[in-house]
Amino acid sequence: MPETPRAARGRTPAHTSPAYRAFVRVALAAWPMLQRQGRQRNAHMQRLAAPGRMAEWSAAHRERSRPLAWFHAASVGEGLQARAVLEAFRTLRPEFQVVFTHFSPSAESLGAAMPADLVSYLPYDRVGDIDAALDALSPDLLVFAKLDLWPELATRAAARGTAVALVAATVLADSGRLRWPARALLAPGYASLATIGAVGREDADRLATLGADPECITVTGDPRIDSVLVLVDHAPPGIGLLAGDPALTLVAGSTWPADEKFLIGAFAAVRQARPDARLVVAPHEPSDAHIATLDATIAAAGLQPAVRLGAVGADTAPLVIVDRTGVLASLYQHGGISYVGGGWGTAGIHSVLEPAAWSRPIIIGPHDRGSADARMLADAGALRRLPAVNPEIALATWWLELLTDPAQQRNAGNAARATLDANRGAAERSAKLLDRLFPESGSATAARG
Repeated sequence: MPETPRAARGRTPAHTSPAYRAFVRVALAAWPMLQRQGRQRNAHMQRLAAPGRMAEWSAAHRERSRPLAWFHAASVGEGLQARAVLEAFRTLRPEFQVVFTHFSPSAESLGAAMPADLVSYLPYDRVGDIDAALDALSPDLLVFAKLDLWPELATRAAARGTAVALVAATVLADSGRLRWPARALLAPGYASLATIGAVGREDADRLATLGADPECITVTGDPRIDSVLVLVDHAPPGIGLLAGDPALTLVAGSTWPADEKFLIGAFAAVRQARPDARLVVAPHEPSDAHIATLDATIAAAGLQPAVRLGAVGADTAPLVIVDRTGVLASLYQHGGISYVGGGWGTAGIHSVLEPAAWSRPIIIGPHDRGSADARMLADAGALRRLPAVNPEIALATWWLELLTDPAQQRNAGNAARATLDANRGAAERSAKLLDRLFPESGSATAARG
């Protein structure tokens, strides 16, 4: 069993500032009033109850003779990155018990499939809740994924001798974390990190700016690539809800009304030249209100009403709306072309990795907020960005171009998949970083005590 990591033993623990703790108190006081949806209110209650749930699990299942690794990810995207590293780490260190926490309710379904001994919401980042969670779990390793690092948890874990790590670390150039006051409030958490696996060199440089020790940073790549490739390579051959020639179908995933306005207009133009063209639209949030807005956009374009996925006729209908979540990753295989939403706002595009893993060419909006994945695929000739001016015309033109030139469609898709294959291995590299924190055998718990 591992000994307490040298990096954790040798670092003077940082601590959060009174300003940060005051911010947390104010935010928590206001948080319940901001939760209008039942799902968010339930998540709030789950976070409040998390320390107690951890204590109950610990009393029944915590084996104190075994070390414990606590992995945390905010939501689904970060969770896929964490899962890839977690699985690789368990292969290297099967003696560890594993706890996985998440913040967003969207990660509940992912958590249910996580290879962990306990899955829970993350407690709120205040001293009492964090101390209760650490008392219950007594982790030897605490791993944050991507950017969801919580300073109170990181600093108080490090002060107890827990090795604190960050994997799949990404910091965008325009991240609010780089500006005051966030930078000052978060710095103690970054200073507590014993090892960091950064997605790219630019991320590594920004992490050092945030307060992480440059000597603790290694560029390991993006473990989500590994996770997505495994997901696609082991997916069933089809979900049985769409038929016809995939080459004639564009699957638009994680769309917002700003995306759909141009998609529907372009589809109407494409159908004039190619009546056999099809469009499948999967809104990011398929609420009744969102779908009603989408139906109105379709009617205004003079198109026949869309059919819902799973309804009679959806397998051959020219226009299909996906009114559910959890199927998008599989849906991309049913189209020859993919569009990924989110490129018309400030939040940035959604994941382009799933369609790339299915060997599909990708189209996005103009604003990707410096997405490394989008840049990588664009450099390979597999992804195109729509212009901010006349995007509907550009989309219709590219769409028709790919429909009339199957070889171009196929080559761009193959380039997308080849790019991901060439960037495999980040999960294993990240897991080895964690493994090196425990170079010797012996009881981690005993060593700390």
